[in-house]
Amino acid sequence: QMQPVESGGGSVEVGWSLRLSCEASRYASCRYDMSWYRQVPGKEREFVSKIDTEDIITYADAVKGRFTVSQDSAKNTLYLQMNDLQFEDTGIYYCKVERKAGNIDQCTNGWGQGTQVTVSS
Repeated sequence: QMQPVESGGGSVEVGWSLRLSCEASRYASCRYDMSWYRQVPGKEREFVSKIDTEDIITYADAVKGRFTVSQDSAKNTLYLQMNDLQFEDTGIYYCKVERKAGNIDQCTNGWGQGTQVTVSS
C-alpha cells in the first residue's frame, strides 16, 4: 500500500523548535489513525503521539507539555510541533498510518521512511 511521507526534520540546538509533517492519501473516503514514533540506534522504537479517527489525542509522558500533534482539516496530513527540544529528543521520527476506512488501494497504510531530528547541546 501507499506509504506516508515525513518531512521537516533537521539539526537544532537545545531549546529550539521543529515542526514535522506526515502526508497520507487525500482520497476522500480515507480515514486514518495517525501516530508519531521515534527511534535511536540501539533502542526500541518508542511511541510519541497519536490522533485517532475520533480526534482523541495521546502523548508519551516524555513529550507532554512540549510536543503538540495536529491534523489539517481533511485529516490526511499529520503535524508534530516540537518545542523546547532536548538532547533526548534526538532520533529518527516515523509516521505510522493505520487505515480505518476507505479503499485499500487508494489509502495510505503503514510506516513512513522517517525523518532525522538531531538536537545538540
